[in-house]
Amino acid sequence: MPIQDLSGQKVRRTGEELVRHLESFELDLRFTAGVWFFAPGGGRFHDRYVPEMPMEQRLEIAVGLMDQGLVALEAHYPNEVNEDNLDLFKDLRRDTGLRLVTLVPNLFYGAEFEFGSLSSPIESARRLAIERTITTLQLNLELETDFAIVWPGIDGFDNTFGQNHVAARDRFAEGLAEAMDAVPGVRVVIEPKPYEPRPTIMYGTTAEALLLCAKVESLMSNKENTDRLAAGTALLGLNPEVGHMLMAYEDLAYAFSLVCEYGRLGHTHWNSQPMGNYDQDLNVGVVYPEQTEAALYALKMCGYDQHFGIDINPERMPVERALTNCMDMLKAMNERINGLDHARIVECVENPAENRGVLEALLIRARYPGATGLTEMP
Repeated sequence: MPIQDLSGQKVRRTGEELVRHLESFELDLRFTAGVWFFAPGGGRFHDRYVPEMPMEQRLEIAVGLMDQGLVALEAHYPNEVNEDNLDLFKDLRRDTGLRLVTLVPNLFYGAEFEFGSLSSPIESARRLAIERTITTLQLNLELETDFAIVWPGIDGFDNTFGQNHVAARDRFAEGLAEAMDAVPGVRVVIEPKPYEPRPTIMYGTTAEALLLCAKVESLMSNKENTDRLAAGTALLGLNPEVGHMLMAYEDLAYAFSLVCEYGRLGHTHWNSQPMGNYDQDLNVGVVYPEQTEAALYALKMCGYDQHFGIDINPERMPVERALTNCMDMLKAMNERINGLDHARIVECVENPAENRGVLEALLIRARYPGATGLTEMP
């Protein structure tokens, strides 16, 4: 697939322009899902609750959800997708239209990455991480995906004392740039997460990941890549996950809009999560639904037109029900935000002194349309 144009996210709109945009633009809810959570394994404290499921059965379930808006799948190399089963995914696309939107290099699980992957001070481990990233980027080209997600989950530290943080960040950025120059023409999107499995993960917040994007692009030397950069194409972007953002105590709407400000929102991962806490991957909207609604409205304001990835861990319910609930929740929220009085919202934000409490009153009525006994809208 050609690299998607994200530049429209950077458009600034104020006043009447923003109102017209909100009234005419709607989010296109095209969903993706990771095949890894179709049969969740156990964890540190409990055994798995569902049996292992062969890939063919996972794909059969996914095809059955296409009529609800599932258009693509996500997977890791070499875990769910590798040289032995490439034809399975190629045949799936040919026969059903369901494709891989991304293939993710697994740089976090193996014992060889105990002290980091692309940032590892152990050169043999770092070289393995670079070569795995190169192979994964090549497979992304072969499978015609939209991008490759890179998650620095094991790149970080346990004890900050004496750590050469600058050198570790340099190794990570230089290694990623090397891999992308070896396989030009594939966008990489970074997925920030503040902690777990490392106590502190490098590039763990939205702002840090944006800095990494600029740093890696500045290190590229392959002419195909530098020509794209000169033409204004972002080769590095972000795949923010709602749960990870809330683990970092980020405000979803603010953080998403920050990525769009720089035209780097290549994909999104949706679930729910208590502020802080361990990574729970709960179904969309189970916790902090108001944050999710605000995030969707922020993406509507920015004109986001990429996919909505579902990233959950449905340990105690069938994956079909979990995915259906998540997609239904996003559809319901999207319908509600589309029906809001956009002109009045913009007026409240741009003239707050004359509209004290009006935005809150509007949202009360939007969220509880069947409520009785309410006062008249201000």
